[in-house]
Amino acid sequence: MNLTDQLREYYVREFPAEAARVVERGGPLPDGLDQLSPESYTRLLEYADPGQLNALFLALEPAQRSRVLQLASIRTALLILRSLNADERESALADLPGGLRNEYSELLEFPERTAGRYMDRLRARYLPDQTVGEALAELRQSKIKRVRSLYVVSEQDELEGRVDLQDMALAEPETPMSDLLHPVQAVAYLNSTEEDLVKLFDDSRSDSIPVVDQAGKLLGVIRYTNLFQAAEEAATAGIQRMVGASADERALSPALFAVKRRLVWLHINLLTAFLAAAVVGLFESTIAQFTALAILLPVVAGQSGNAGSQALAVTMRGLALKEVSTVQWRAVLSKELKIGIINGSALALTCGLGVWLWSQSPGLALVIAIAMVTAMIMAGIAGALVPMILSRLGQDPATASSIILTTVTDVAGFLAFLGTATGLSSLL
Repeated sequence: MNLTDQLREYYVREFPAEAARVVERGGPLPDGLDQLSPESYTRLLEYADPGQLNALFLALEPAQRSRVLQLASIRTALLILRSLNADERESALADLPGGLRNEYSELLEFPERTAGRYMDRLRARYLPDQTVGEALAELRQSKIKRVRSLYVVSEQDELEGRVDLQDMALAEPETPMSDLLHPVQAVAYLNSTEEDLVKLFDDSRSDSIPVVDQAGKLLGVIRYTNLFQAAEEAATAGIQRMVGASADERALSPALFAVKRRLVWLHINLLTAFLAAAVVGLFESTIAQFTALAILLPVVAGQSGNAGSQALAVTMRGLALKEVSTVQWRAVLSKELKIGIINGSALALTCGLGVWLWSQSPGLALVIAIAMVTAMIMAGIAGALVPMILSRLGQDPATASSIILTTVTDVAGFLAFLGTATGLSSLL
């Protein structure tokens, strides 16, 4: 290995996040990727843009791919395997050792956001009659990082208890692990949901939770950091999906990757914009007769859009945190209705006064005041109902809900303002 290869190896191994950003920008590093060791390449993949995992993984030789999948965390390995087509995935799995191949095949079948997706596989087995010195030697050999507890099992792999790493550090090397055992406060199962796991961590105040089967045999361990990272990714992905962007897109993702995922929703948004424009077209004669309406139209639409977004954000948070469910839609709707009436009335007073001072037209002030109350009420109702309806239909409420809401609030605002203006045209 020459000096350039050594420097590249050191850089990727010690600064994997920065190296991943260089790869995403298409810098000089990609030319030497094939010279990296499997360990360093795996470190790079752990921090890489999920949208580029497919290309980076397929750039390797089959033997290197197998080694990378063996070294990678379960999360990264599953992201890679899910990015492959059926033939590529079957080929990648075929090159793995039998036990690991079966494990990944099973994990690929688990639903999203369940314990089977979050757990780390076991890299060592700790027994009650094992000494602290032997257990620490196995721990060093496994190269697991950020571990505060080890889980001890019987000869039949049944979970016996937990041993704190701090206790092991203070104990004599000849001390049996059974002398340091603490009871396990909480266990998860492969199909435990993300909400179940959050509650288990909250109740147990532990840094990790063991995953067991129905017979109590230890299958893996979920670290708090893994769950927190997954929850953080889910939250940020939800923000992107709300506006029609892909959850896999990153700030430095390739332009074509982003375009392919955004363009569909932009076309949908274009169609909804034409719908709003068609509503305005229905009142073309009214606008032509009273040009001040065209000036004030964005005011009503903008306020209703903001009000709808507030209701949408609060309702989605309530659904995500299980504070409310779809069966409570009447209570949520009632709350947003009251908010719409109060906020709408306050804004109607302020806006009506401003329009009267500007136009010296009491009729125009009355029209925008009535429209403001109506639009705010409709926006609050839409902001509460859109995520509720999507959730009731079994869809992710974050999926482009912002685009749907924008359409509803625009149409509602235009109808409220222009419809009121048409009805009260004699006062203008």
